[in-house]
Amino acid sequence: MNTSMMCPYCLSENASNTLVCGTCSRDIAVPTTLIAERDDLLRKRDFIRDELSRARAELELIKTRDHRRQR
Repeated sequence: MNTSMMCPYCLSENASNTLVCGTCSRDIAVPTTLIAERDDLLRKRDFIRDELSRARAELELIKTRDHRRQR
């Protein structure tokens, strides 16, 4: 599998495991801890989205129930 990554500074193509851009010599490695933190934040975001969806559904049920009572 031949994957590559673009340098965010000069936009040249580099091997996926490259630490320093071959063209502009800037550090392009993403620290493992940063990747782990991103993954954790994505999990938390998904959990909060699900929680928000459930809360919206519950609120809609309450509104519907209250609307029916007022008739």
